[in-house]
Amino acid sequence: MWNLIVLAFYRFAAGGWIPAAWFEPNLPPEKDRAARTGHLSVEVVSHCWNYSHFLVYQLSSVVLFPPEKLDVTMTVFYSPEDAKTKALLDFFGQQVVPGVSWNWQPIPKQQLFRRGIGRNRAALATKADWVWFTDCDLMFRDNCLDALAEALQGRQNALLFPKIERTTDLLAENNPMLQAGSSEPQVLDIDTSSFTSRQISKATGPLQIAHGDVCRAVGYCRNIGLYQQPVESFAKCHEDRAFRWLLRSPGEPISIPGVFRIRHVAKGRYSGSETRSRLRTWLRVWQSRRRDRSAK
Repeated sequence: MWNLIVLAFYRFAAGGWIPAAWFEPNLPPEKDRAARTGHLSVEVVSHCWNYSHFLVYQLSSVVLFPPEKLDVTMTVFYSPEDAKTKALLDFFGQQVVPGVSWNWQPIPKQQLFRRGIGRNRAALATKADWVWFTDCDLMFRDNCLDALAEALQGRQNALLFPKIERTTDLLAENNPMLQAGSSEPQVLDIDTSSFTSRQISKATGPLQIAHGDVCRAVGYCRNIGLYQQPVESFAKCHEDRAFRWLLRSPGEPISIPGVFRIRHVAKGRYSGSETRSRLRTWLRVWQSRRRDRSAK
């Protein structure tokens, strides 16, 4: 019960009703953030639990469309208990891609289930100029990373996001695209003909590109204990909104191509009763349809 009260408080606070400086006073002012130019570095931070059939497309996209204008570190938090994800990471760890470094981070599943824990750890430890916090169902295709390198030149913003992403409809688990991702580990391309463009209005969970100096200074909701607390089942990612609040910014849009994301009905990372799972699925479909209508 106490955690529910604390959660409600922080959701209220993240709506802007409470000064963010009370909880994160060390946000570097814009003038103190490096305006780096030239050949930049970006760390992509993802996490995976029972989603190897999505992660394969993300990792493959970096292999198939490697960057030339920046260096990328692909950081993935996972639990060794997830055998399929571990096998996939073992496979990609053997792939040599110019400009790309693999950084696999095994953690106990209870820490993995609170996404803010891994993100905070990566943010505080990063050596990169910028950090892209994302989900494992997002891909970096078609000049995405090199266009990102150009868009980041001289920037001092705390938080950025791509203004356009291309997504699928909500896919069922028996969709051929998802079935293909469930096969043996391999570099796997994807048919993008069914993806459609969506306008983005703020830096949501998979689309948060944060300045490296900001990450090193404030982490990812580091001072909110609830969002750094391990849990026994996958927690909803309310910390995404809190991160924007603590950075005092919904994010600034940037124009980059090649941002693709697979949307799917089933949330394999969740556990619980069949009734609860059906309710989650119904709510997910309803929320998706509502967002699609509002975007038109």
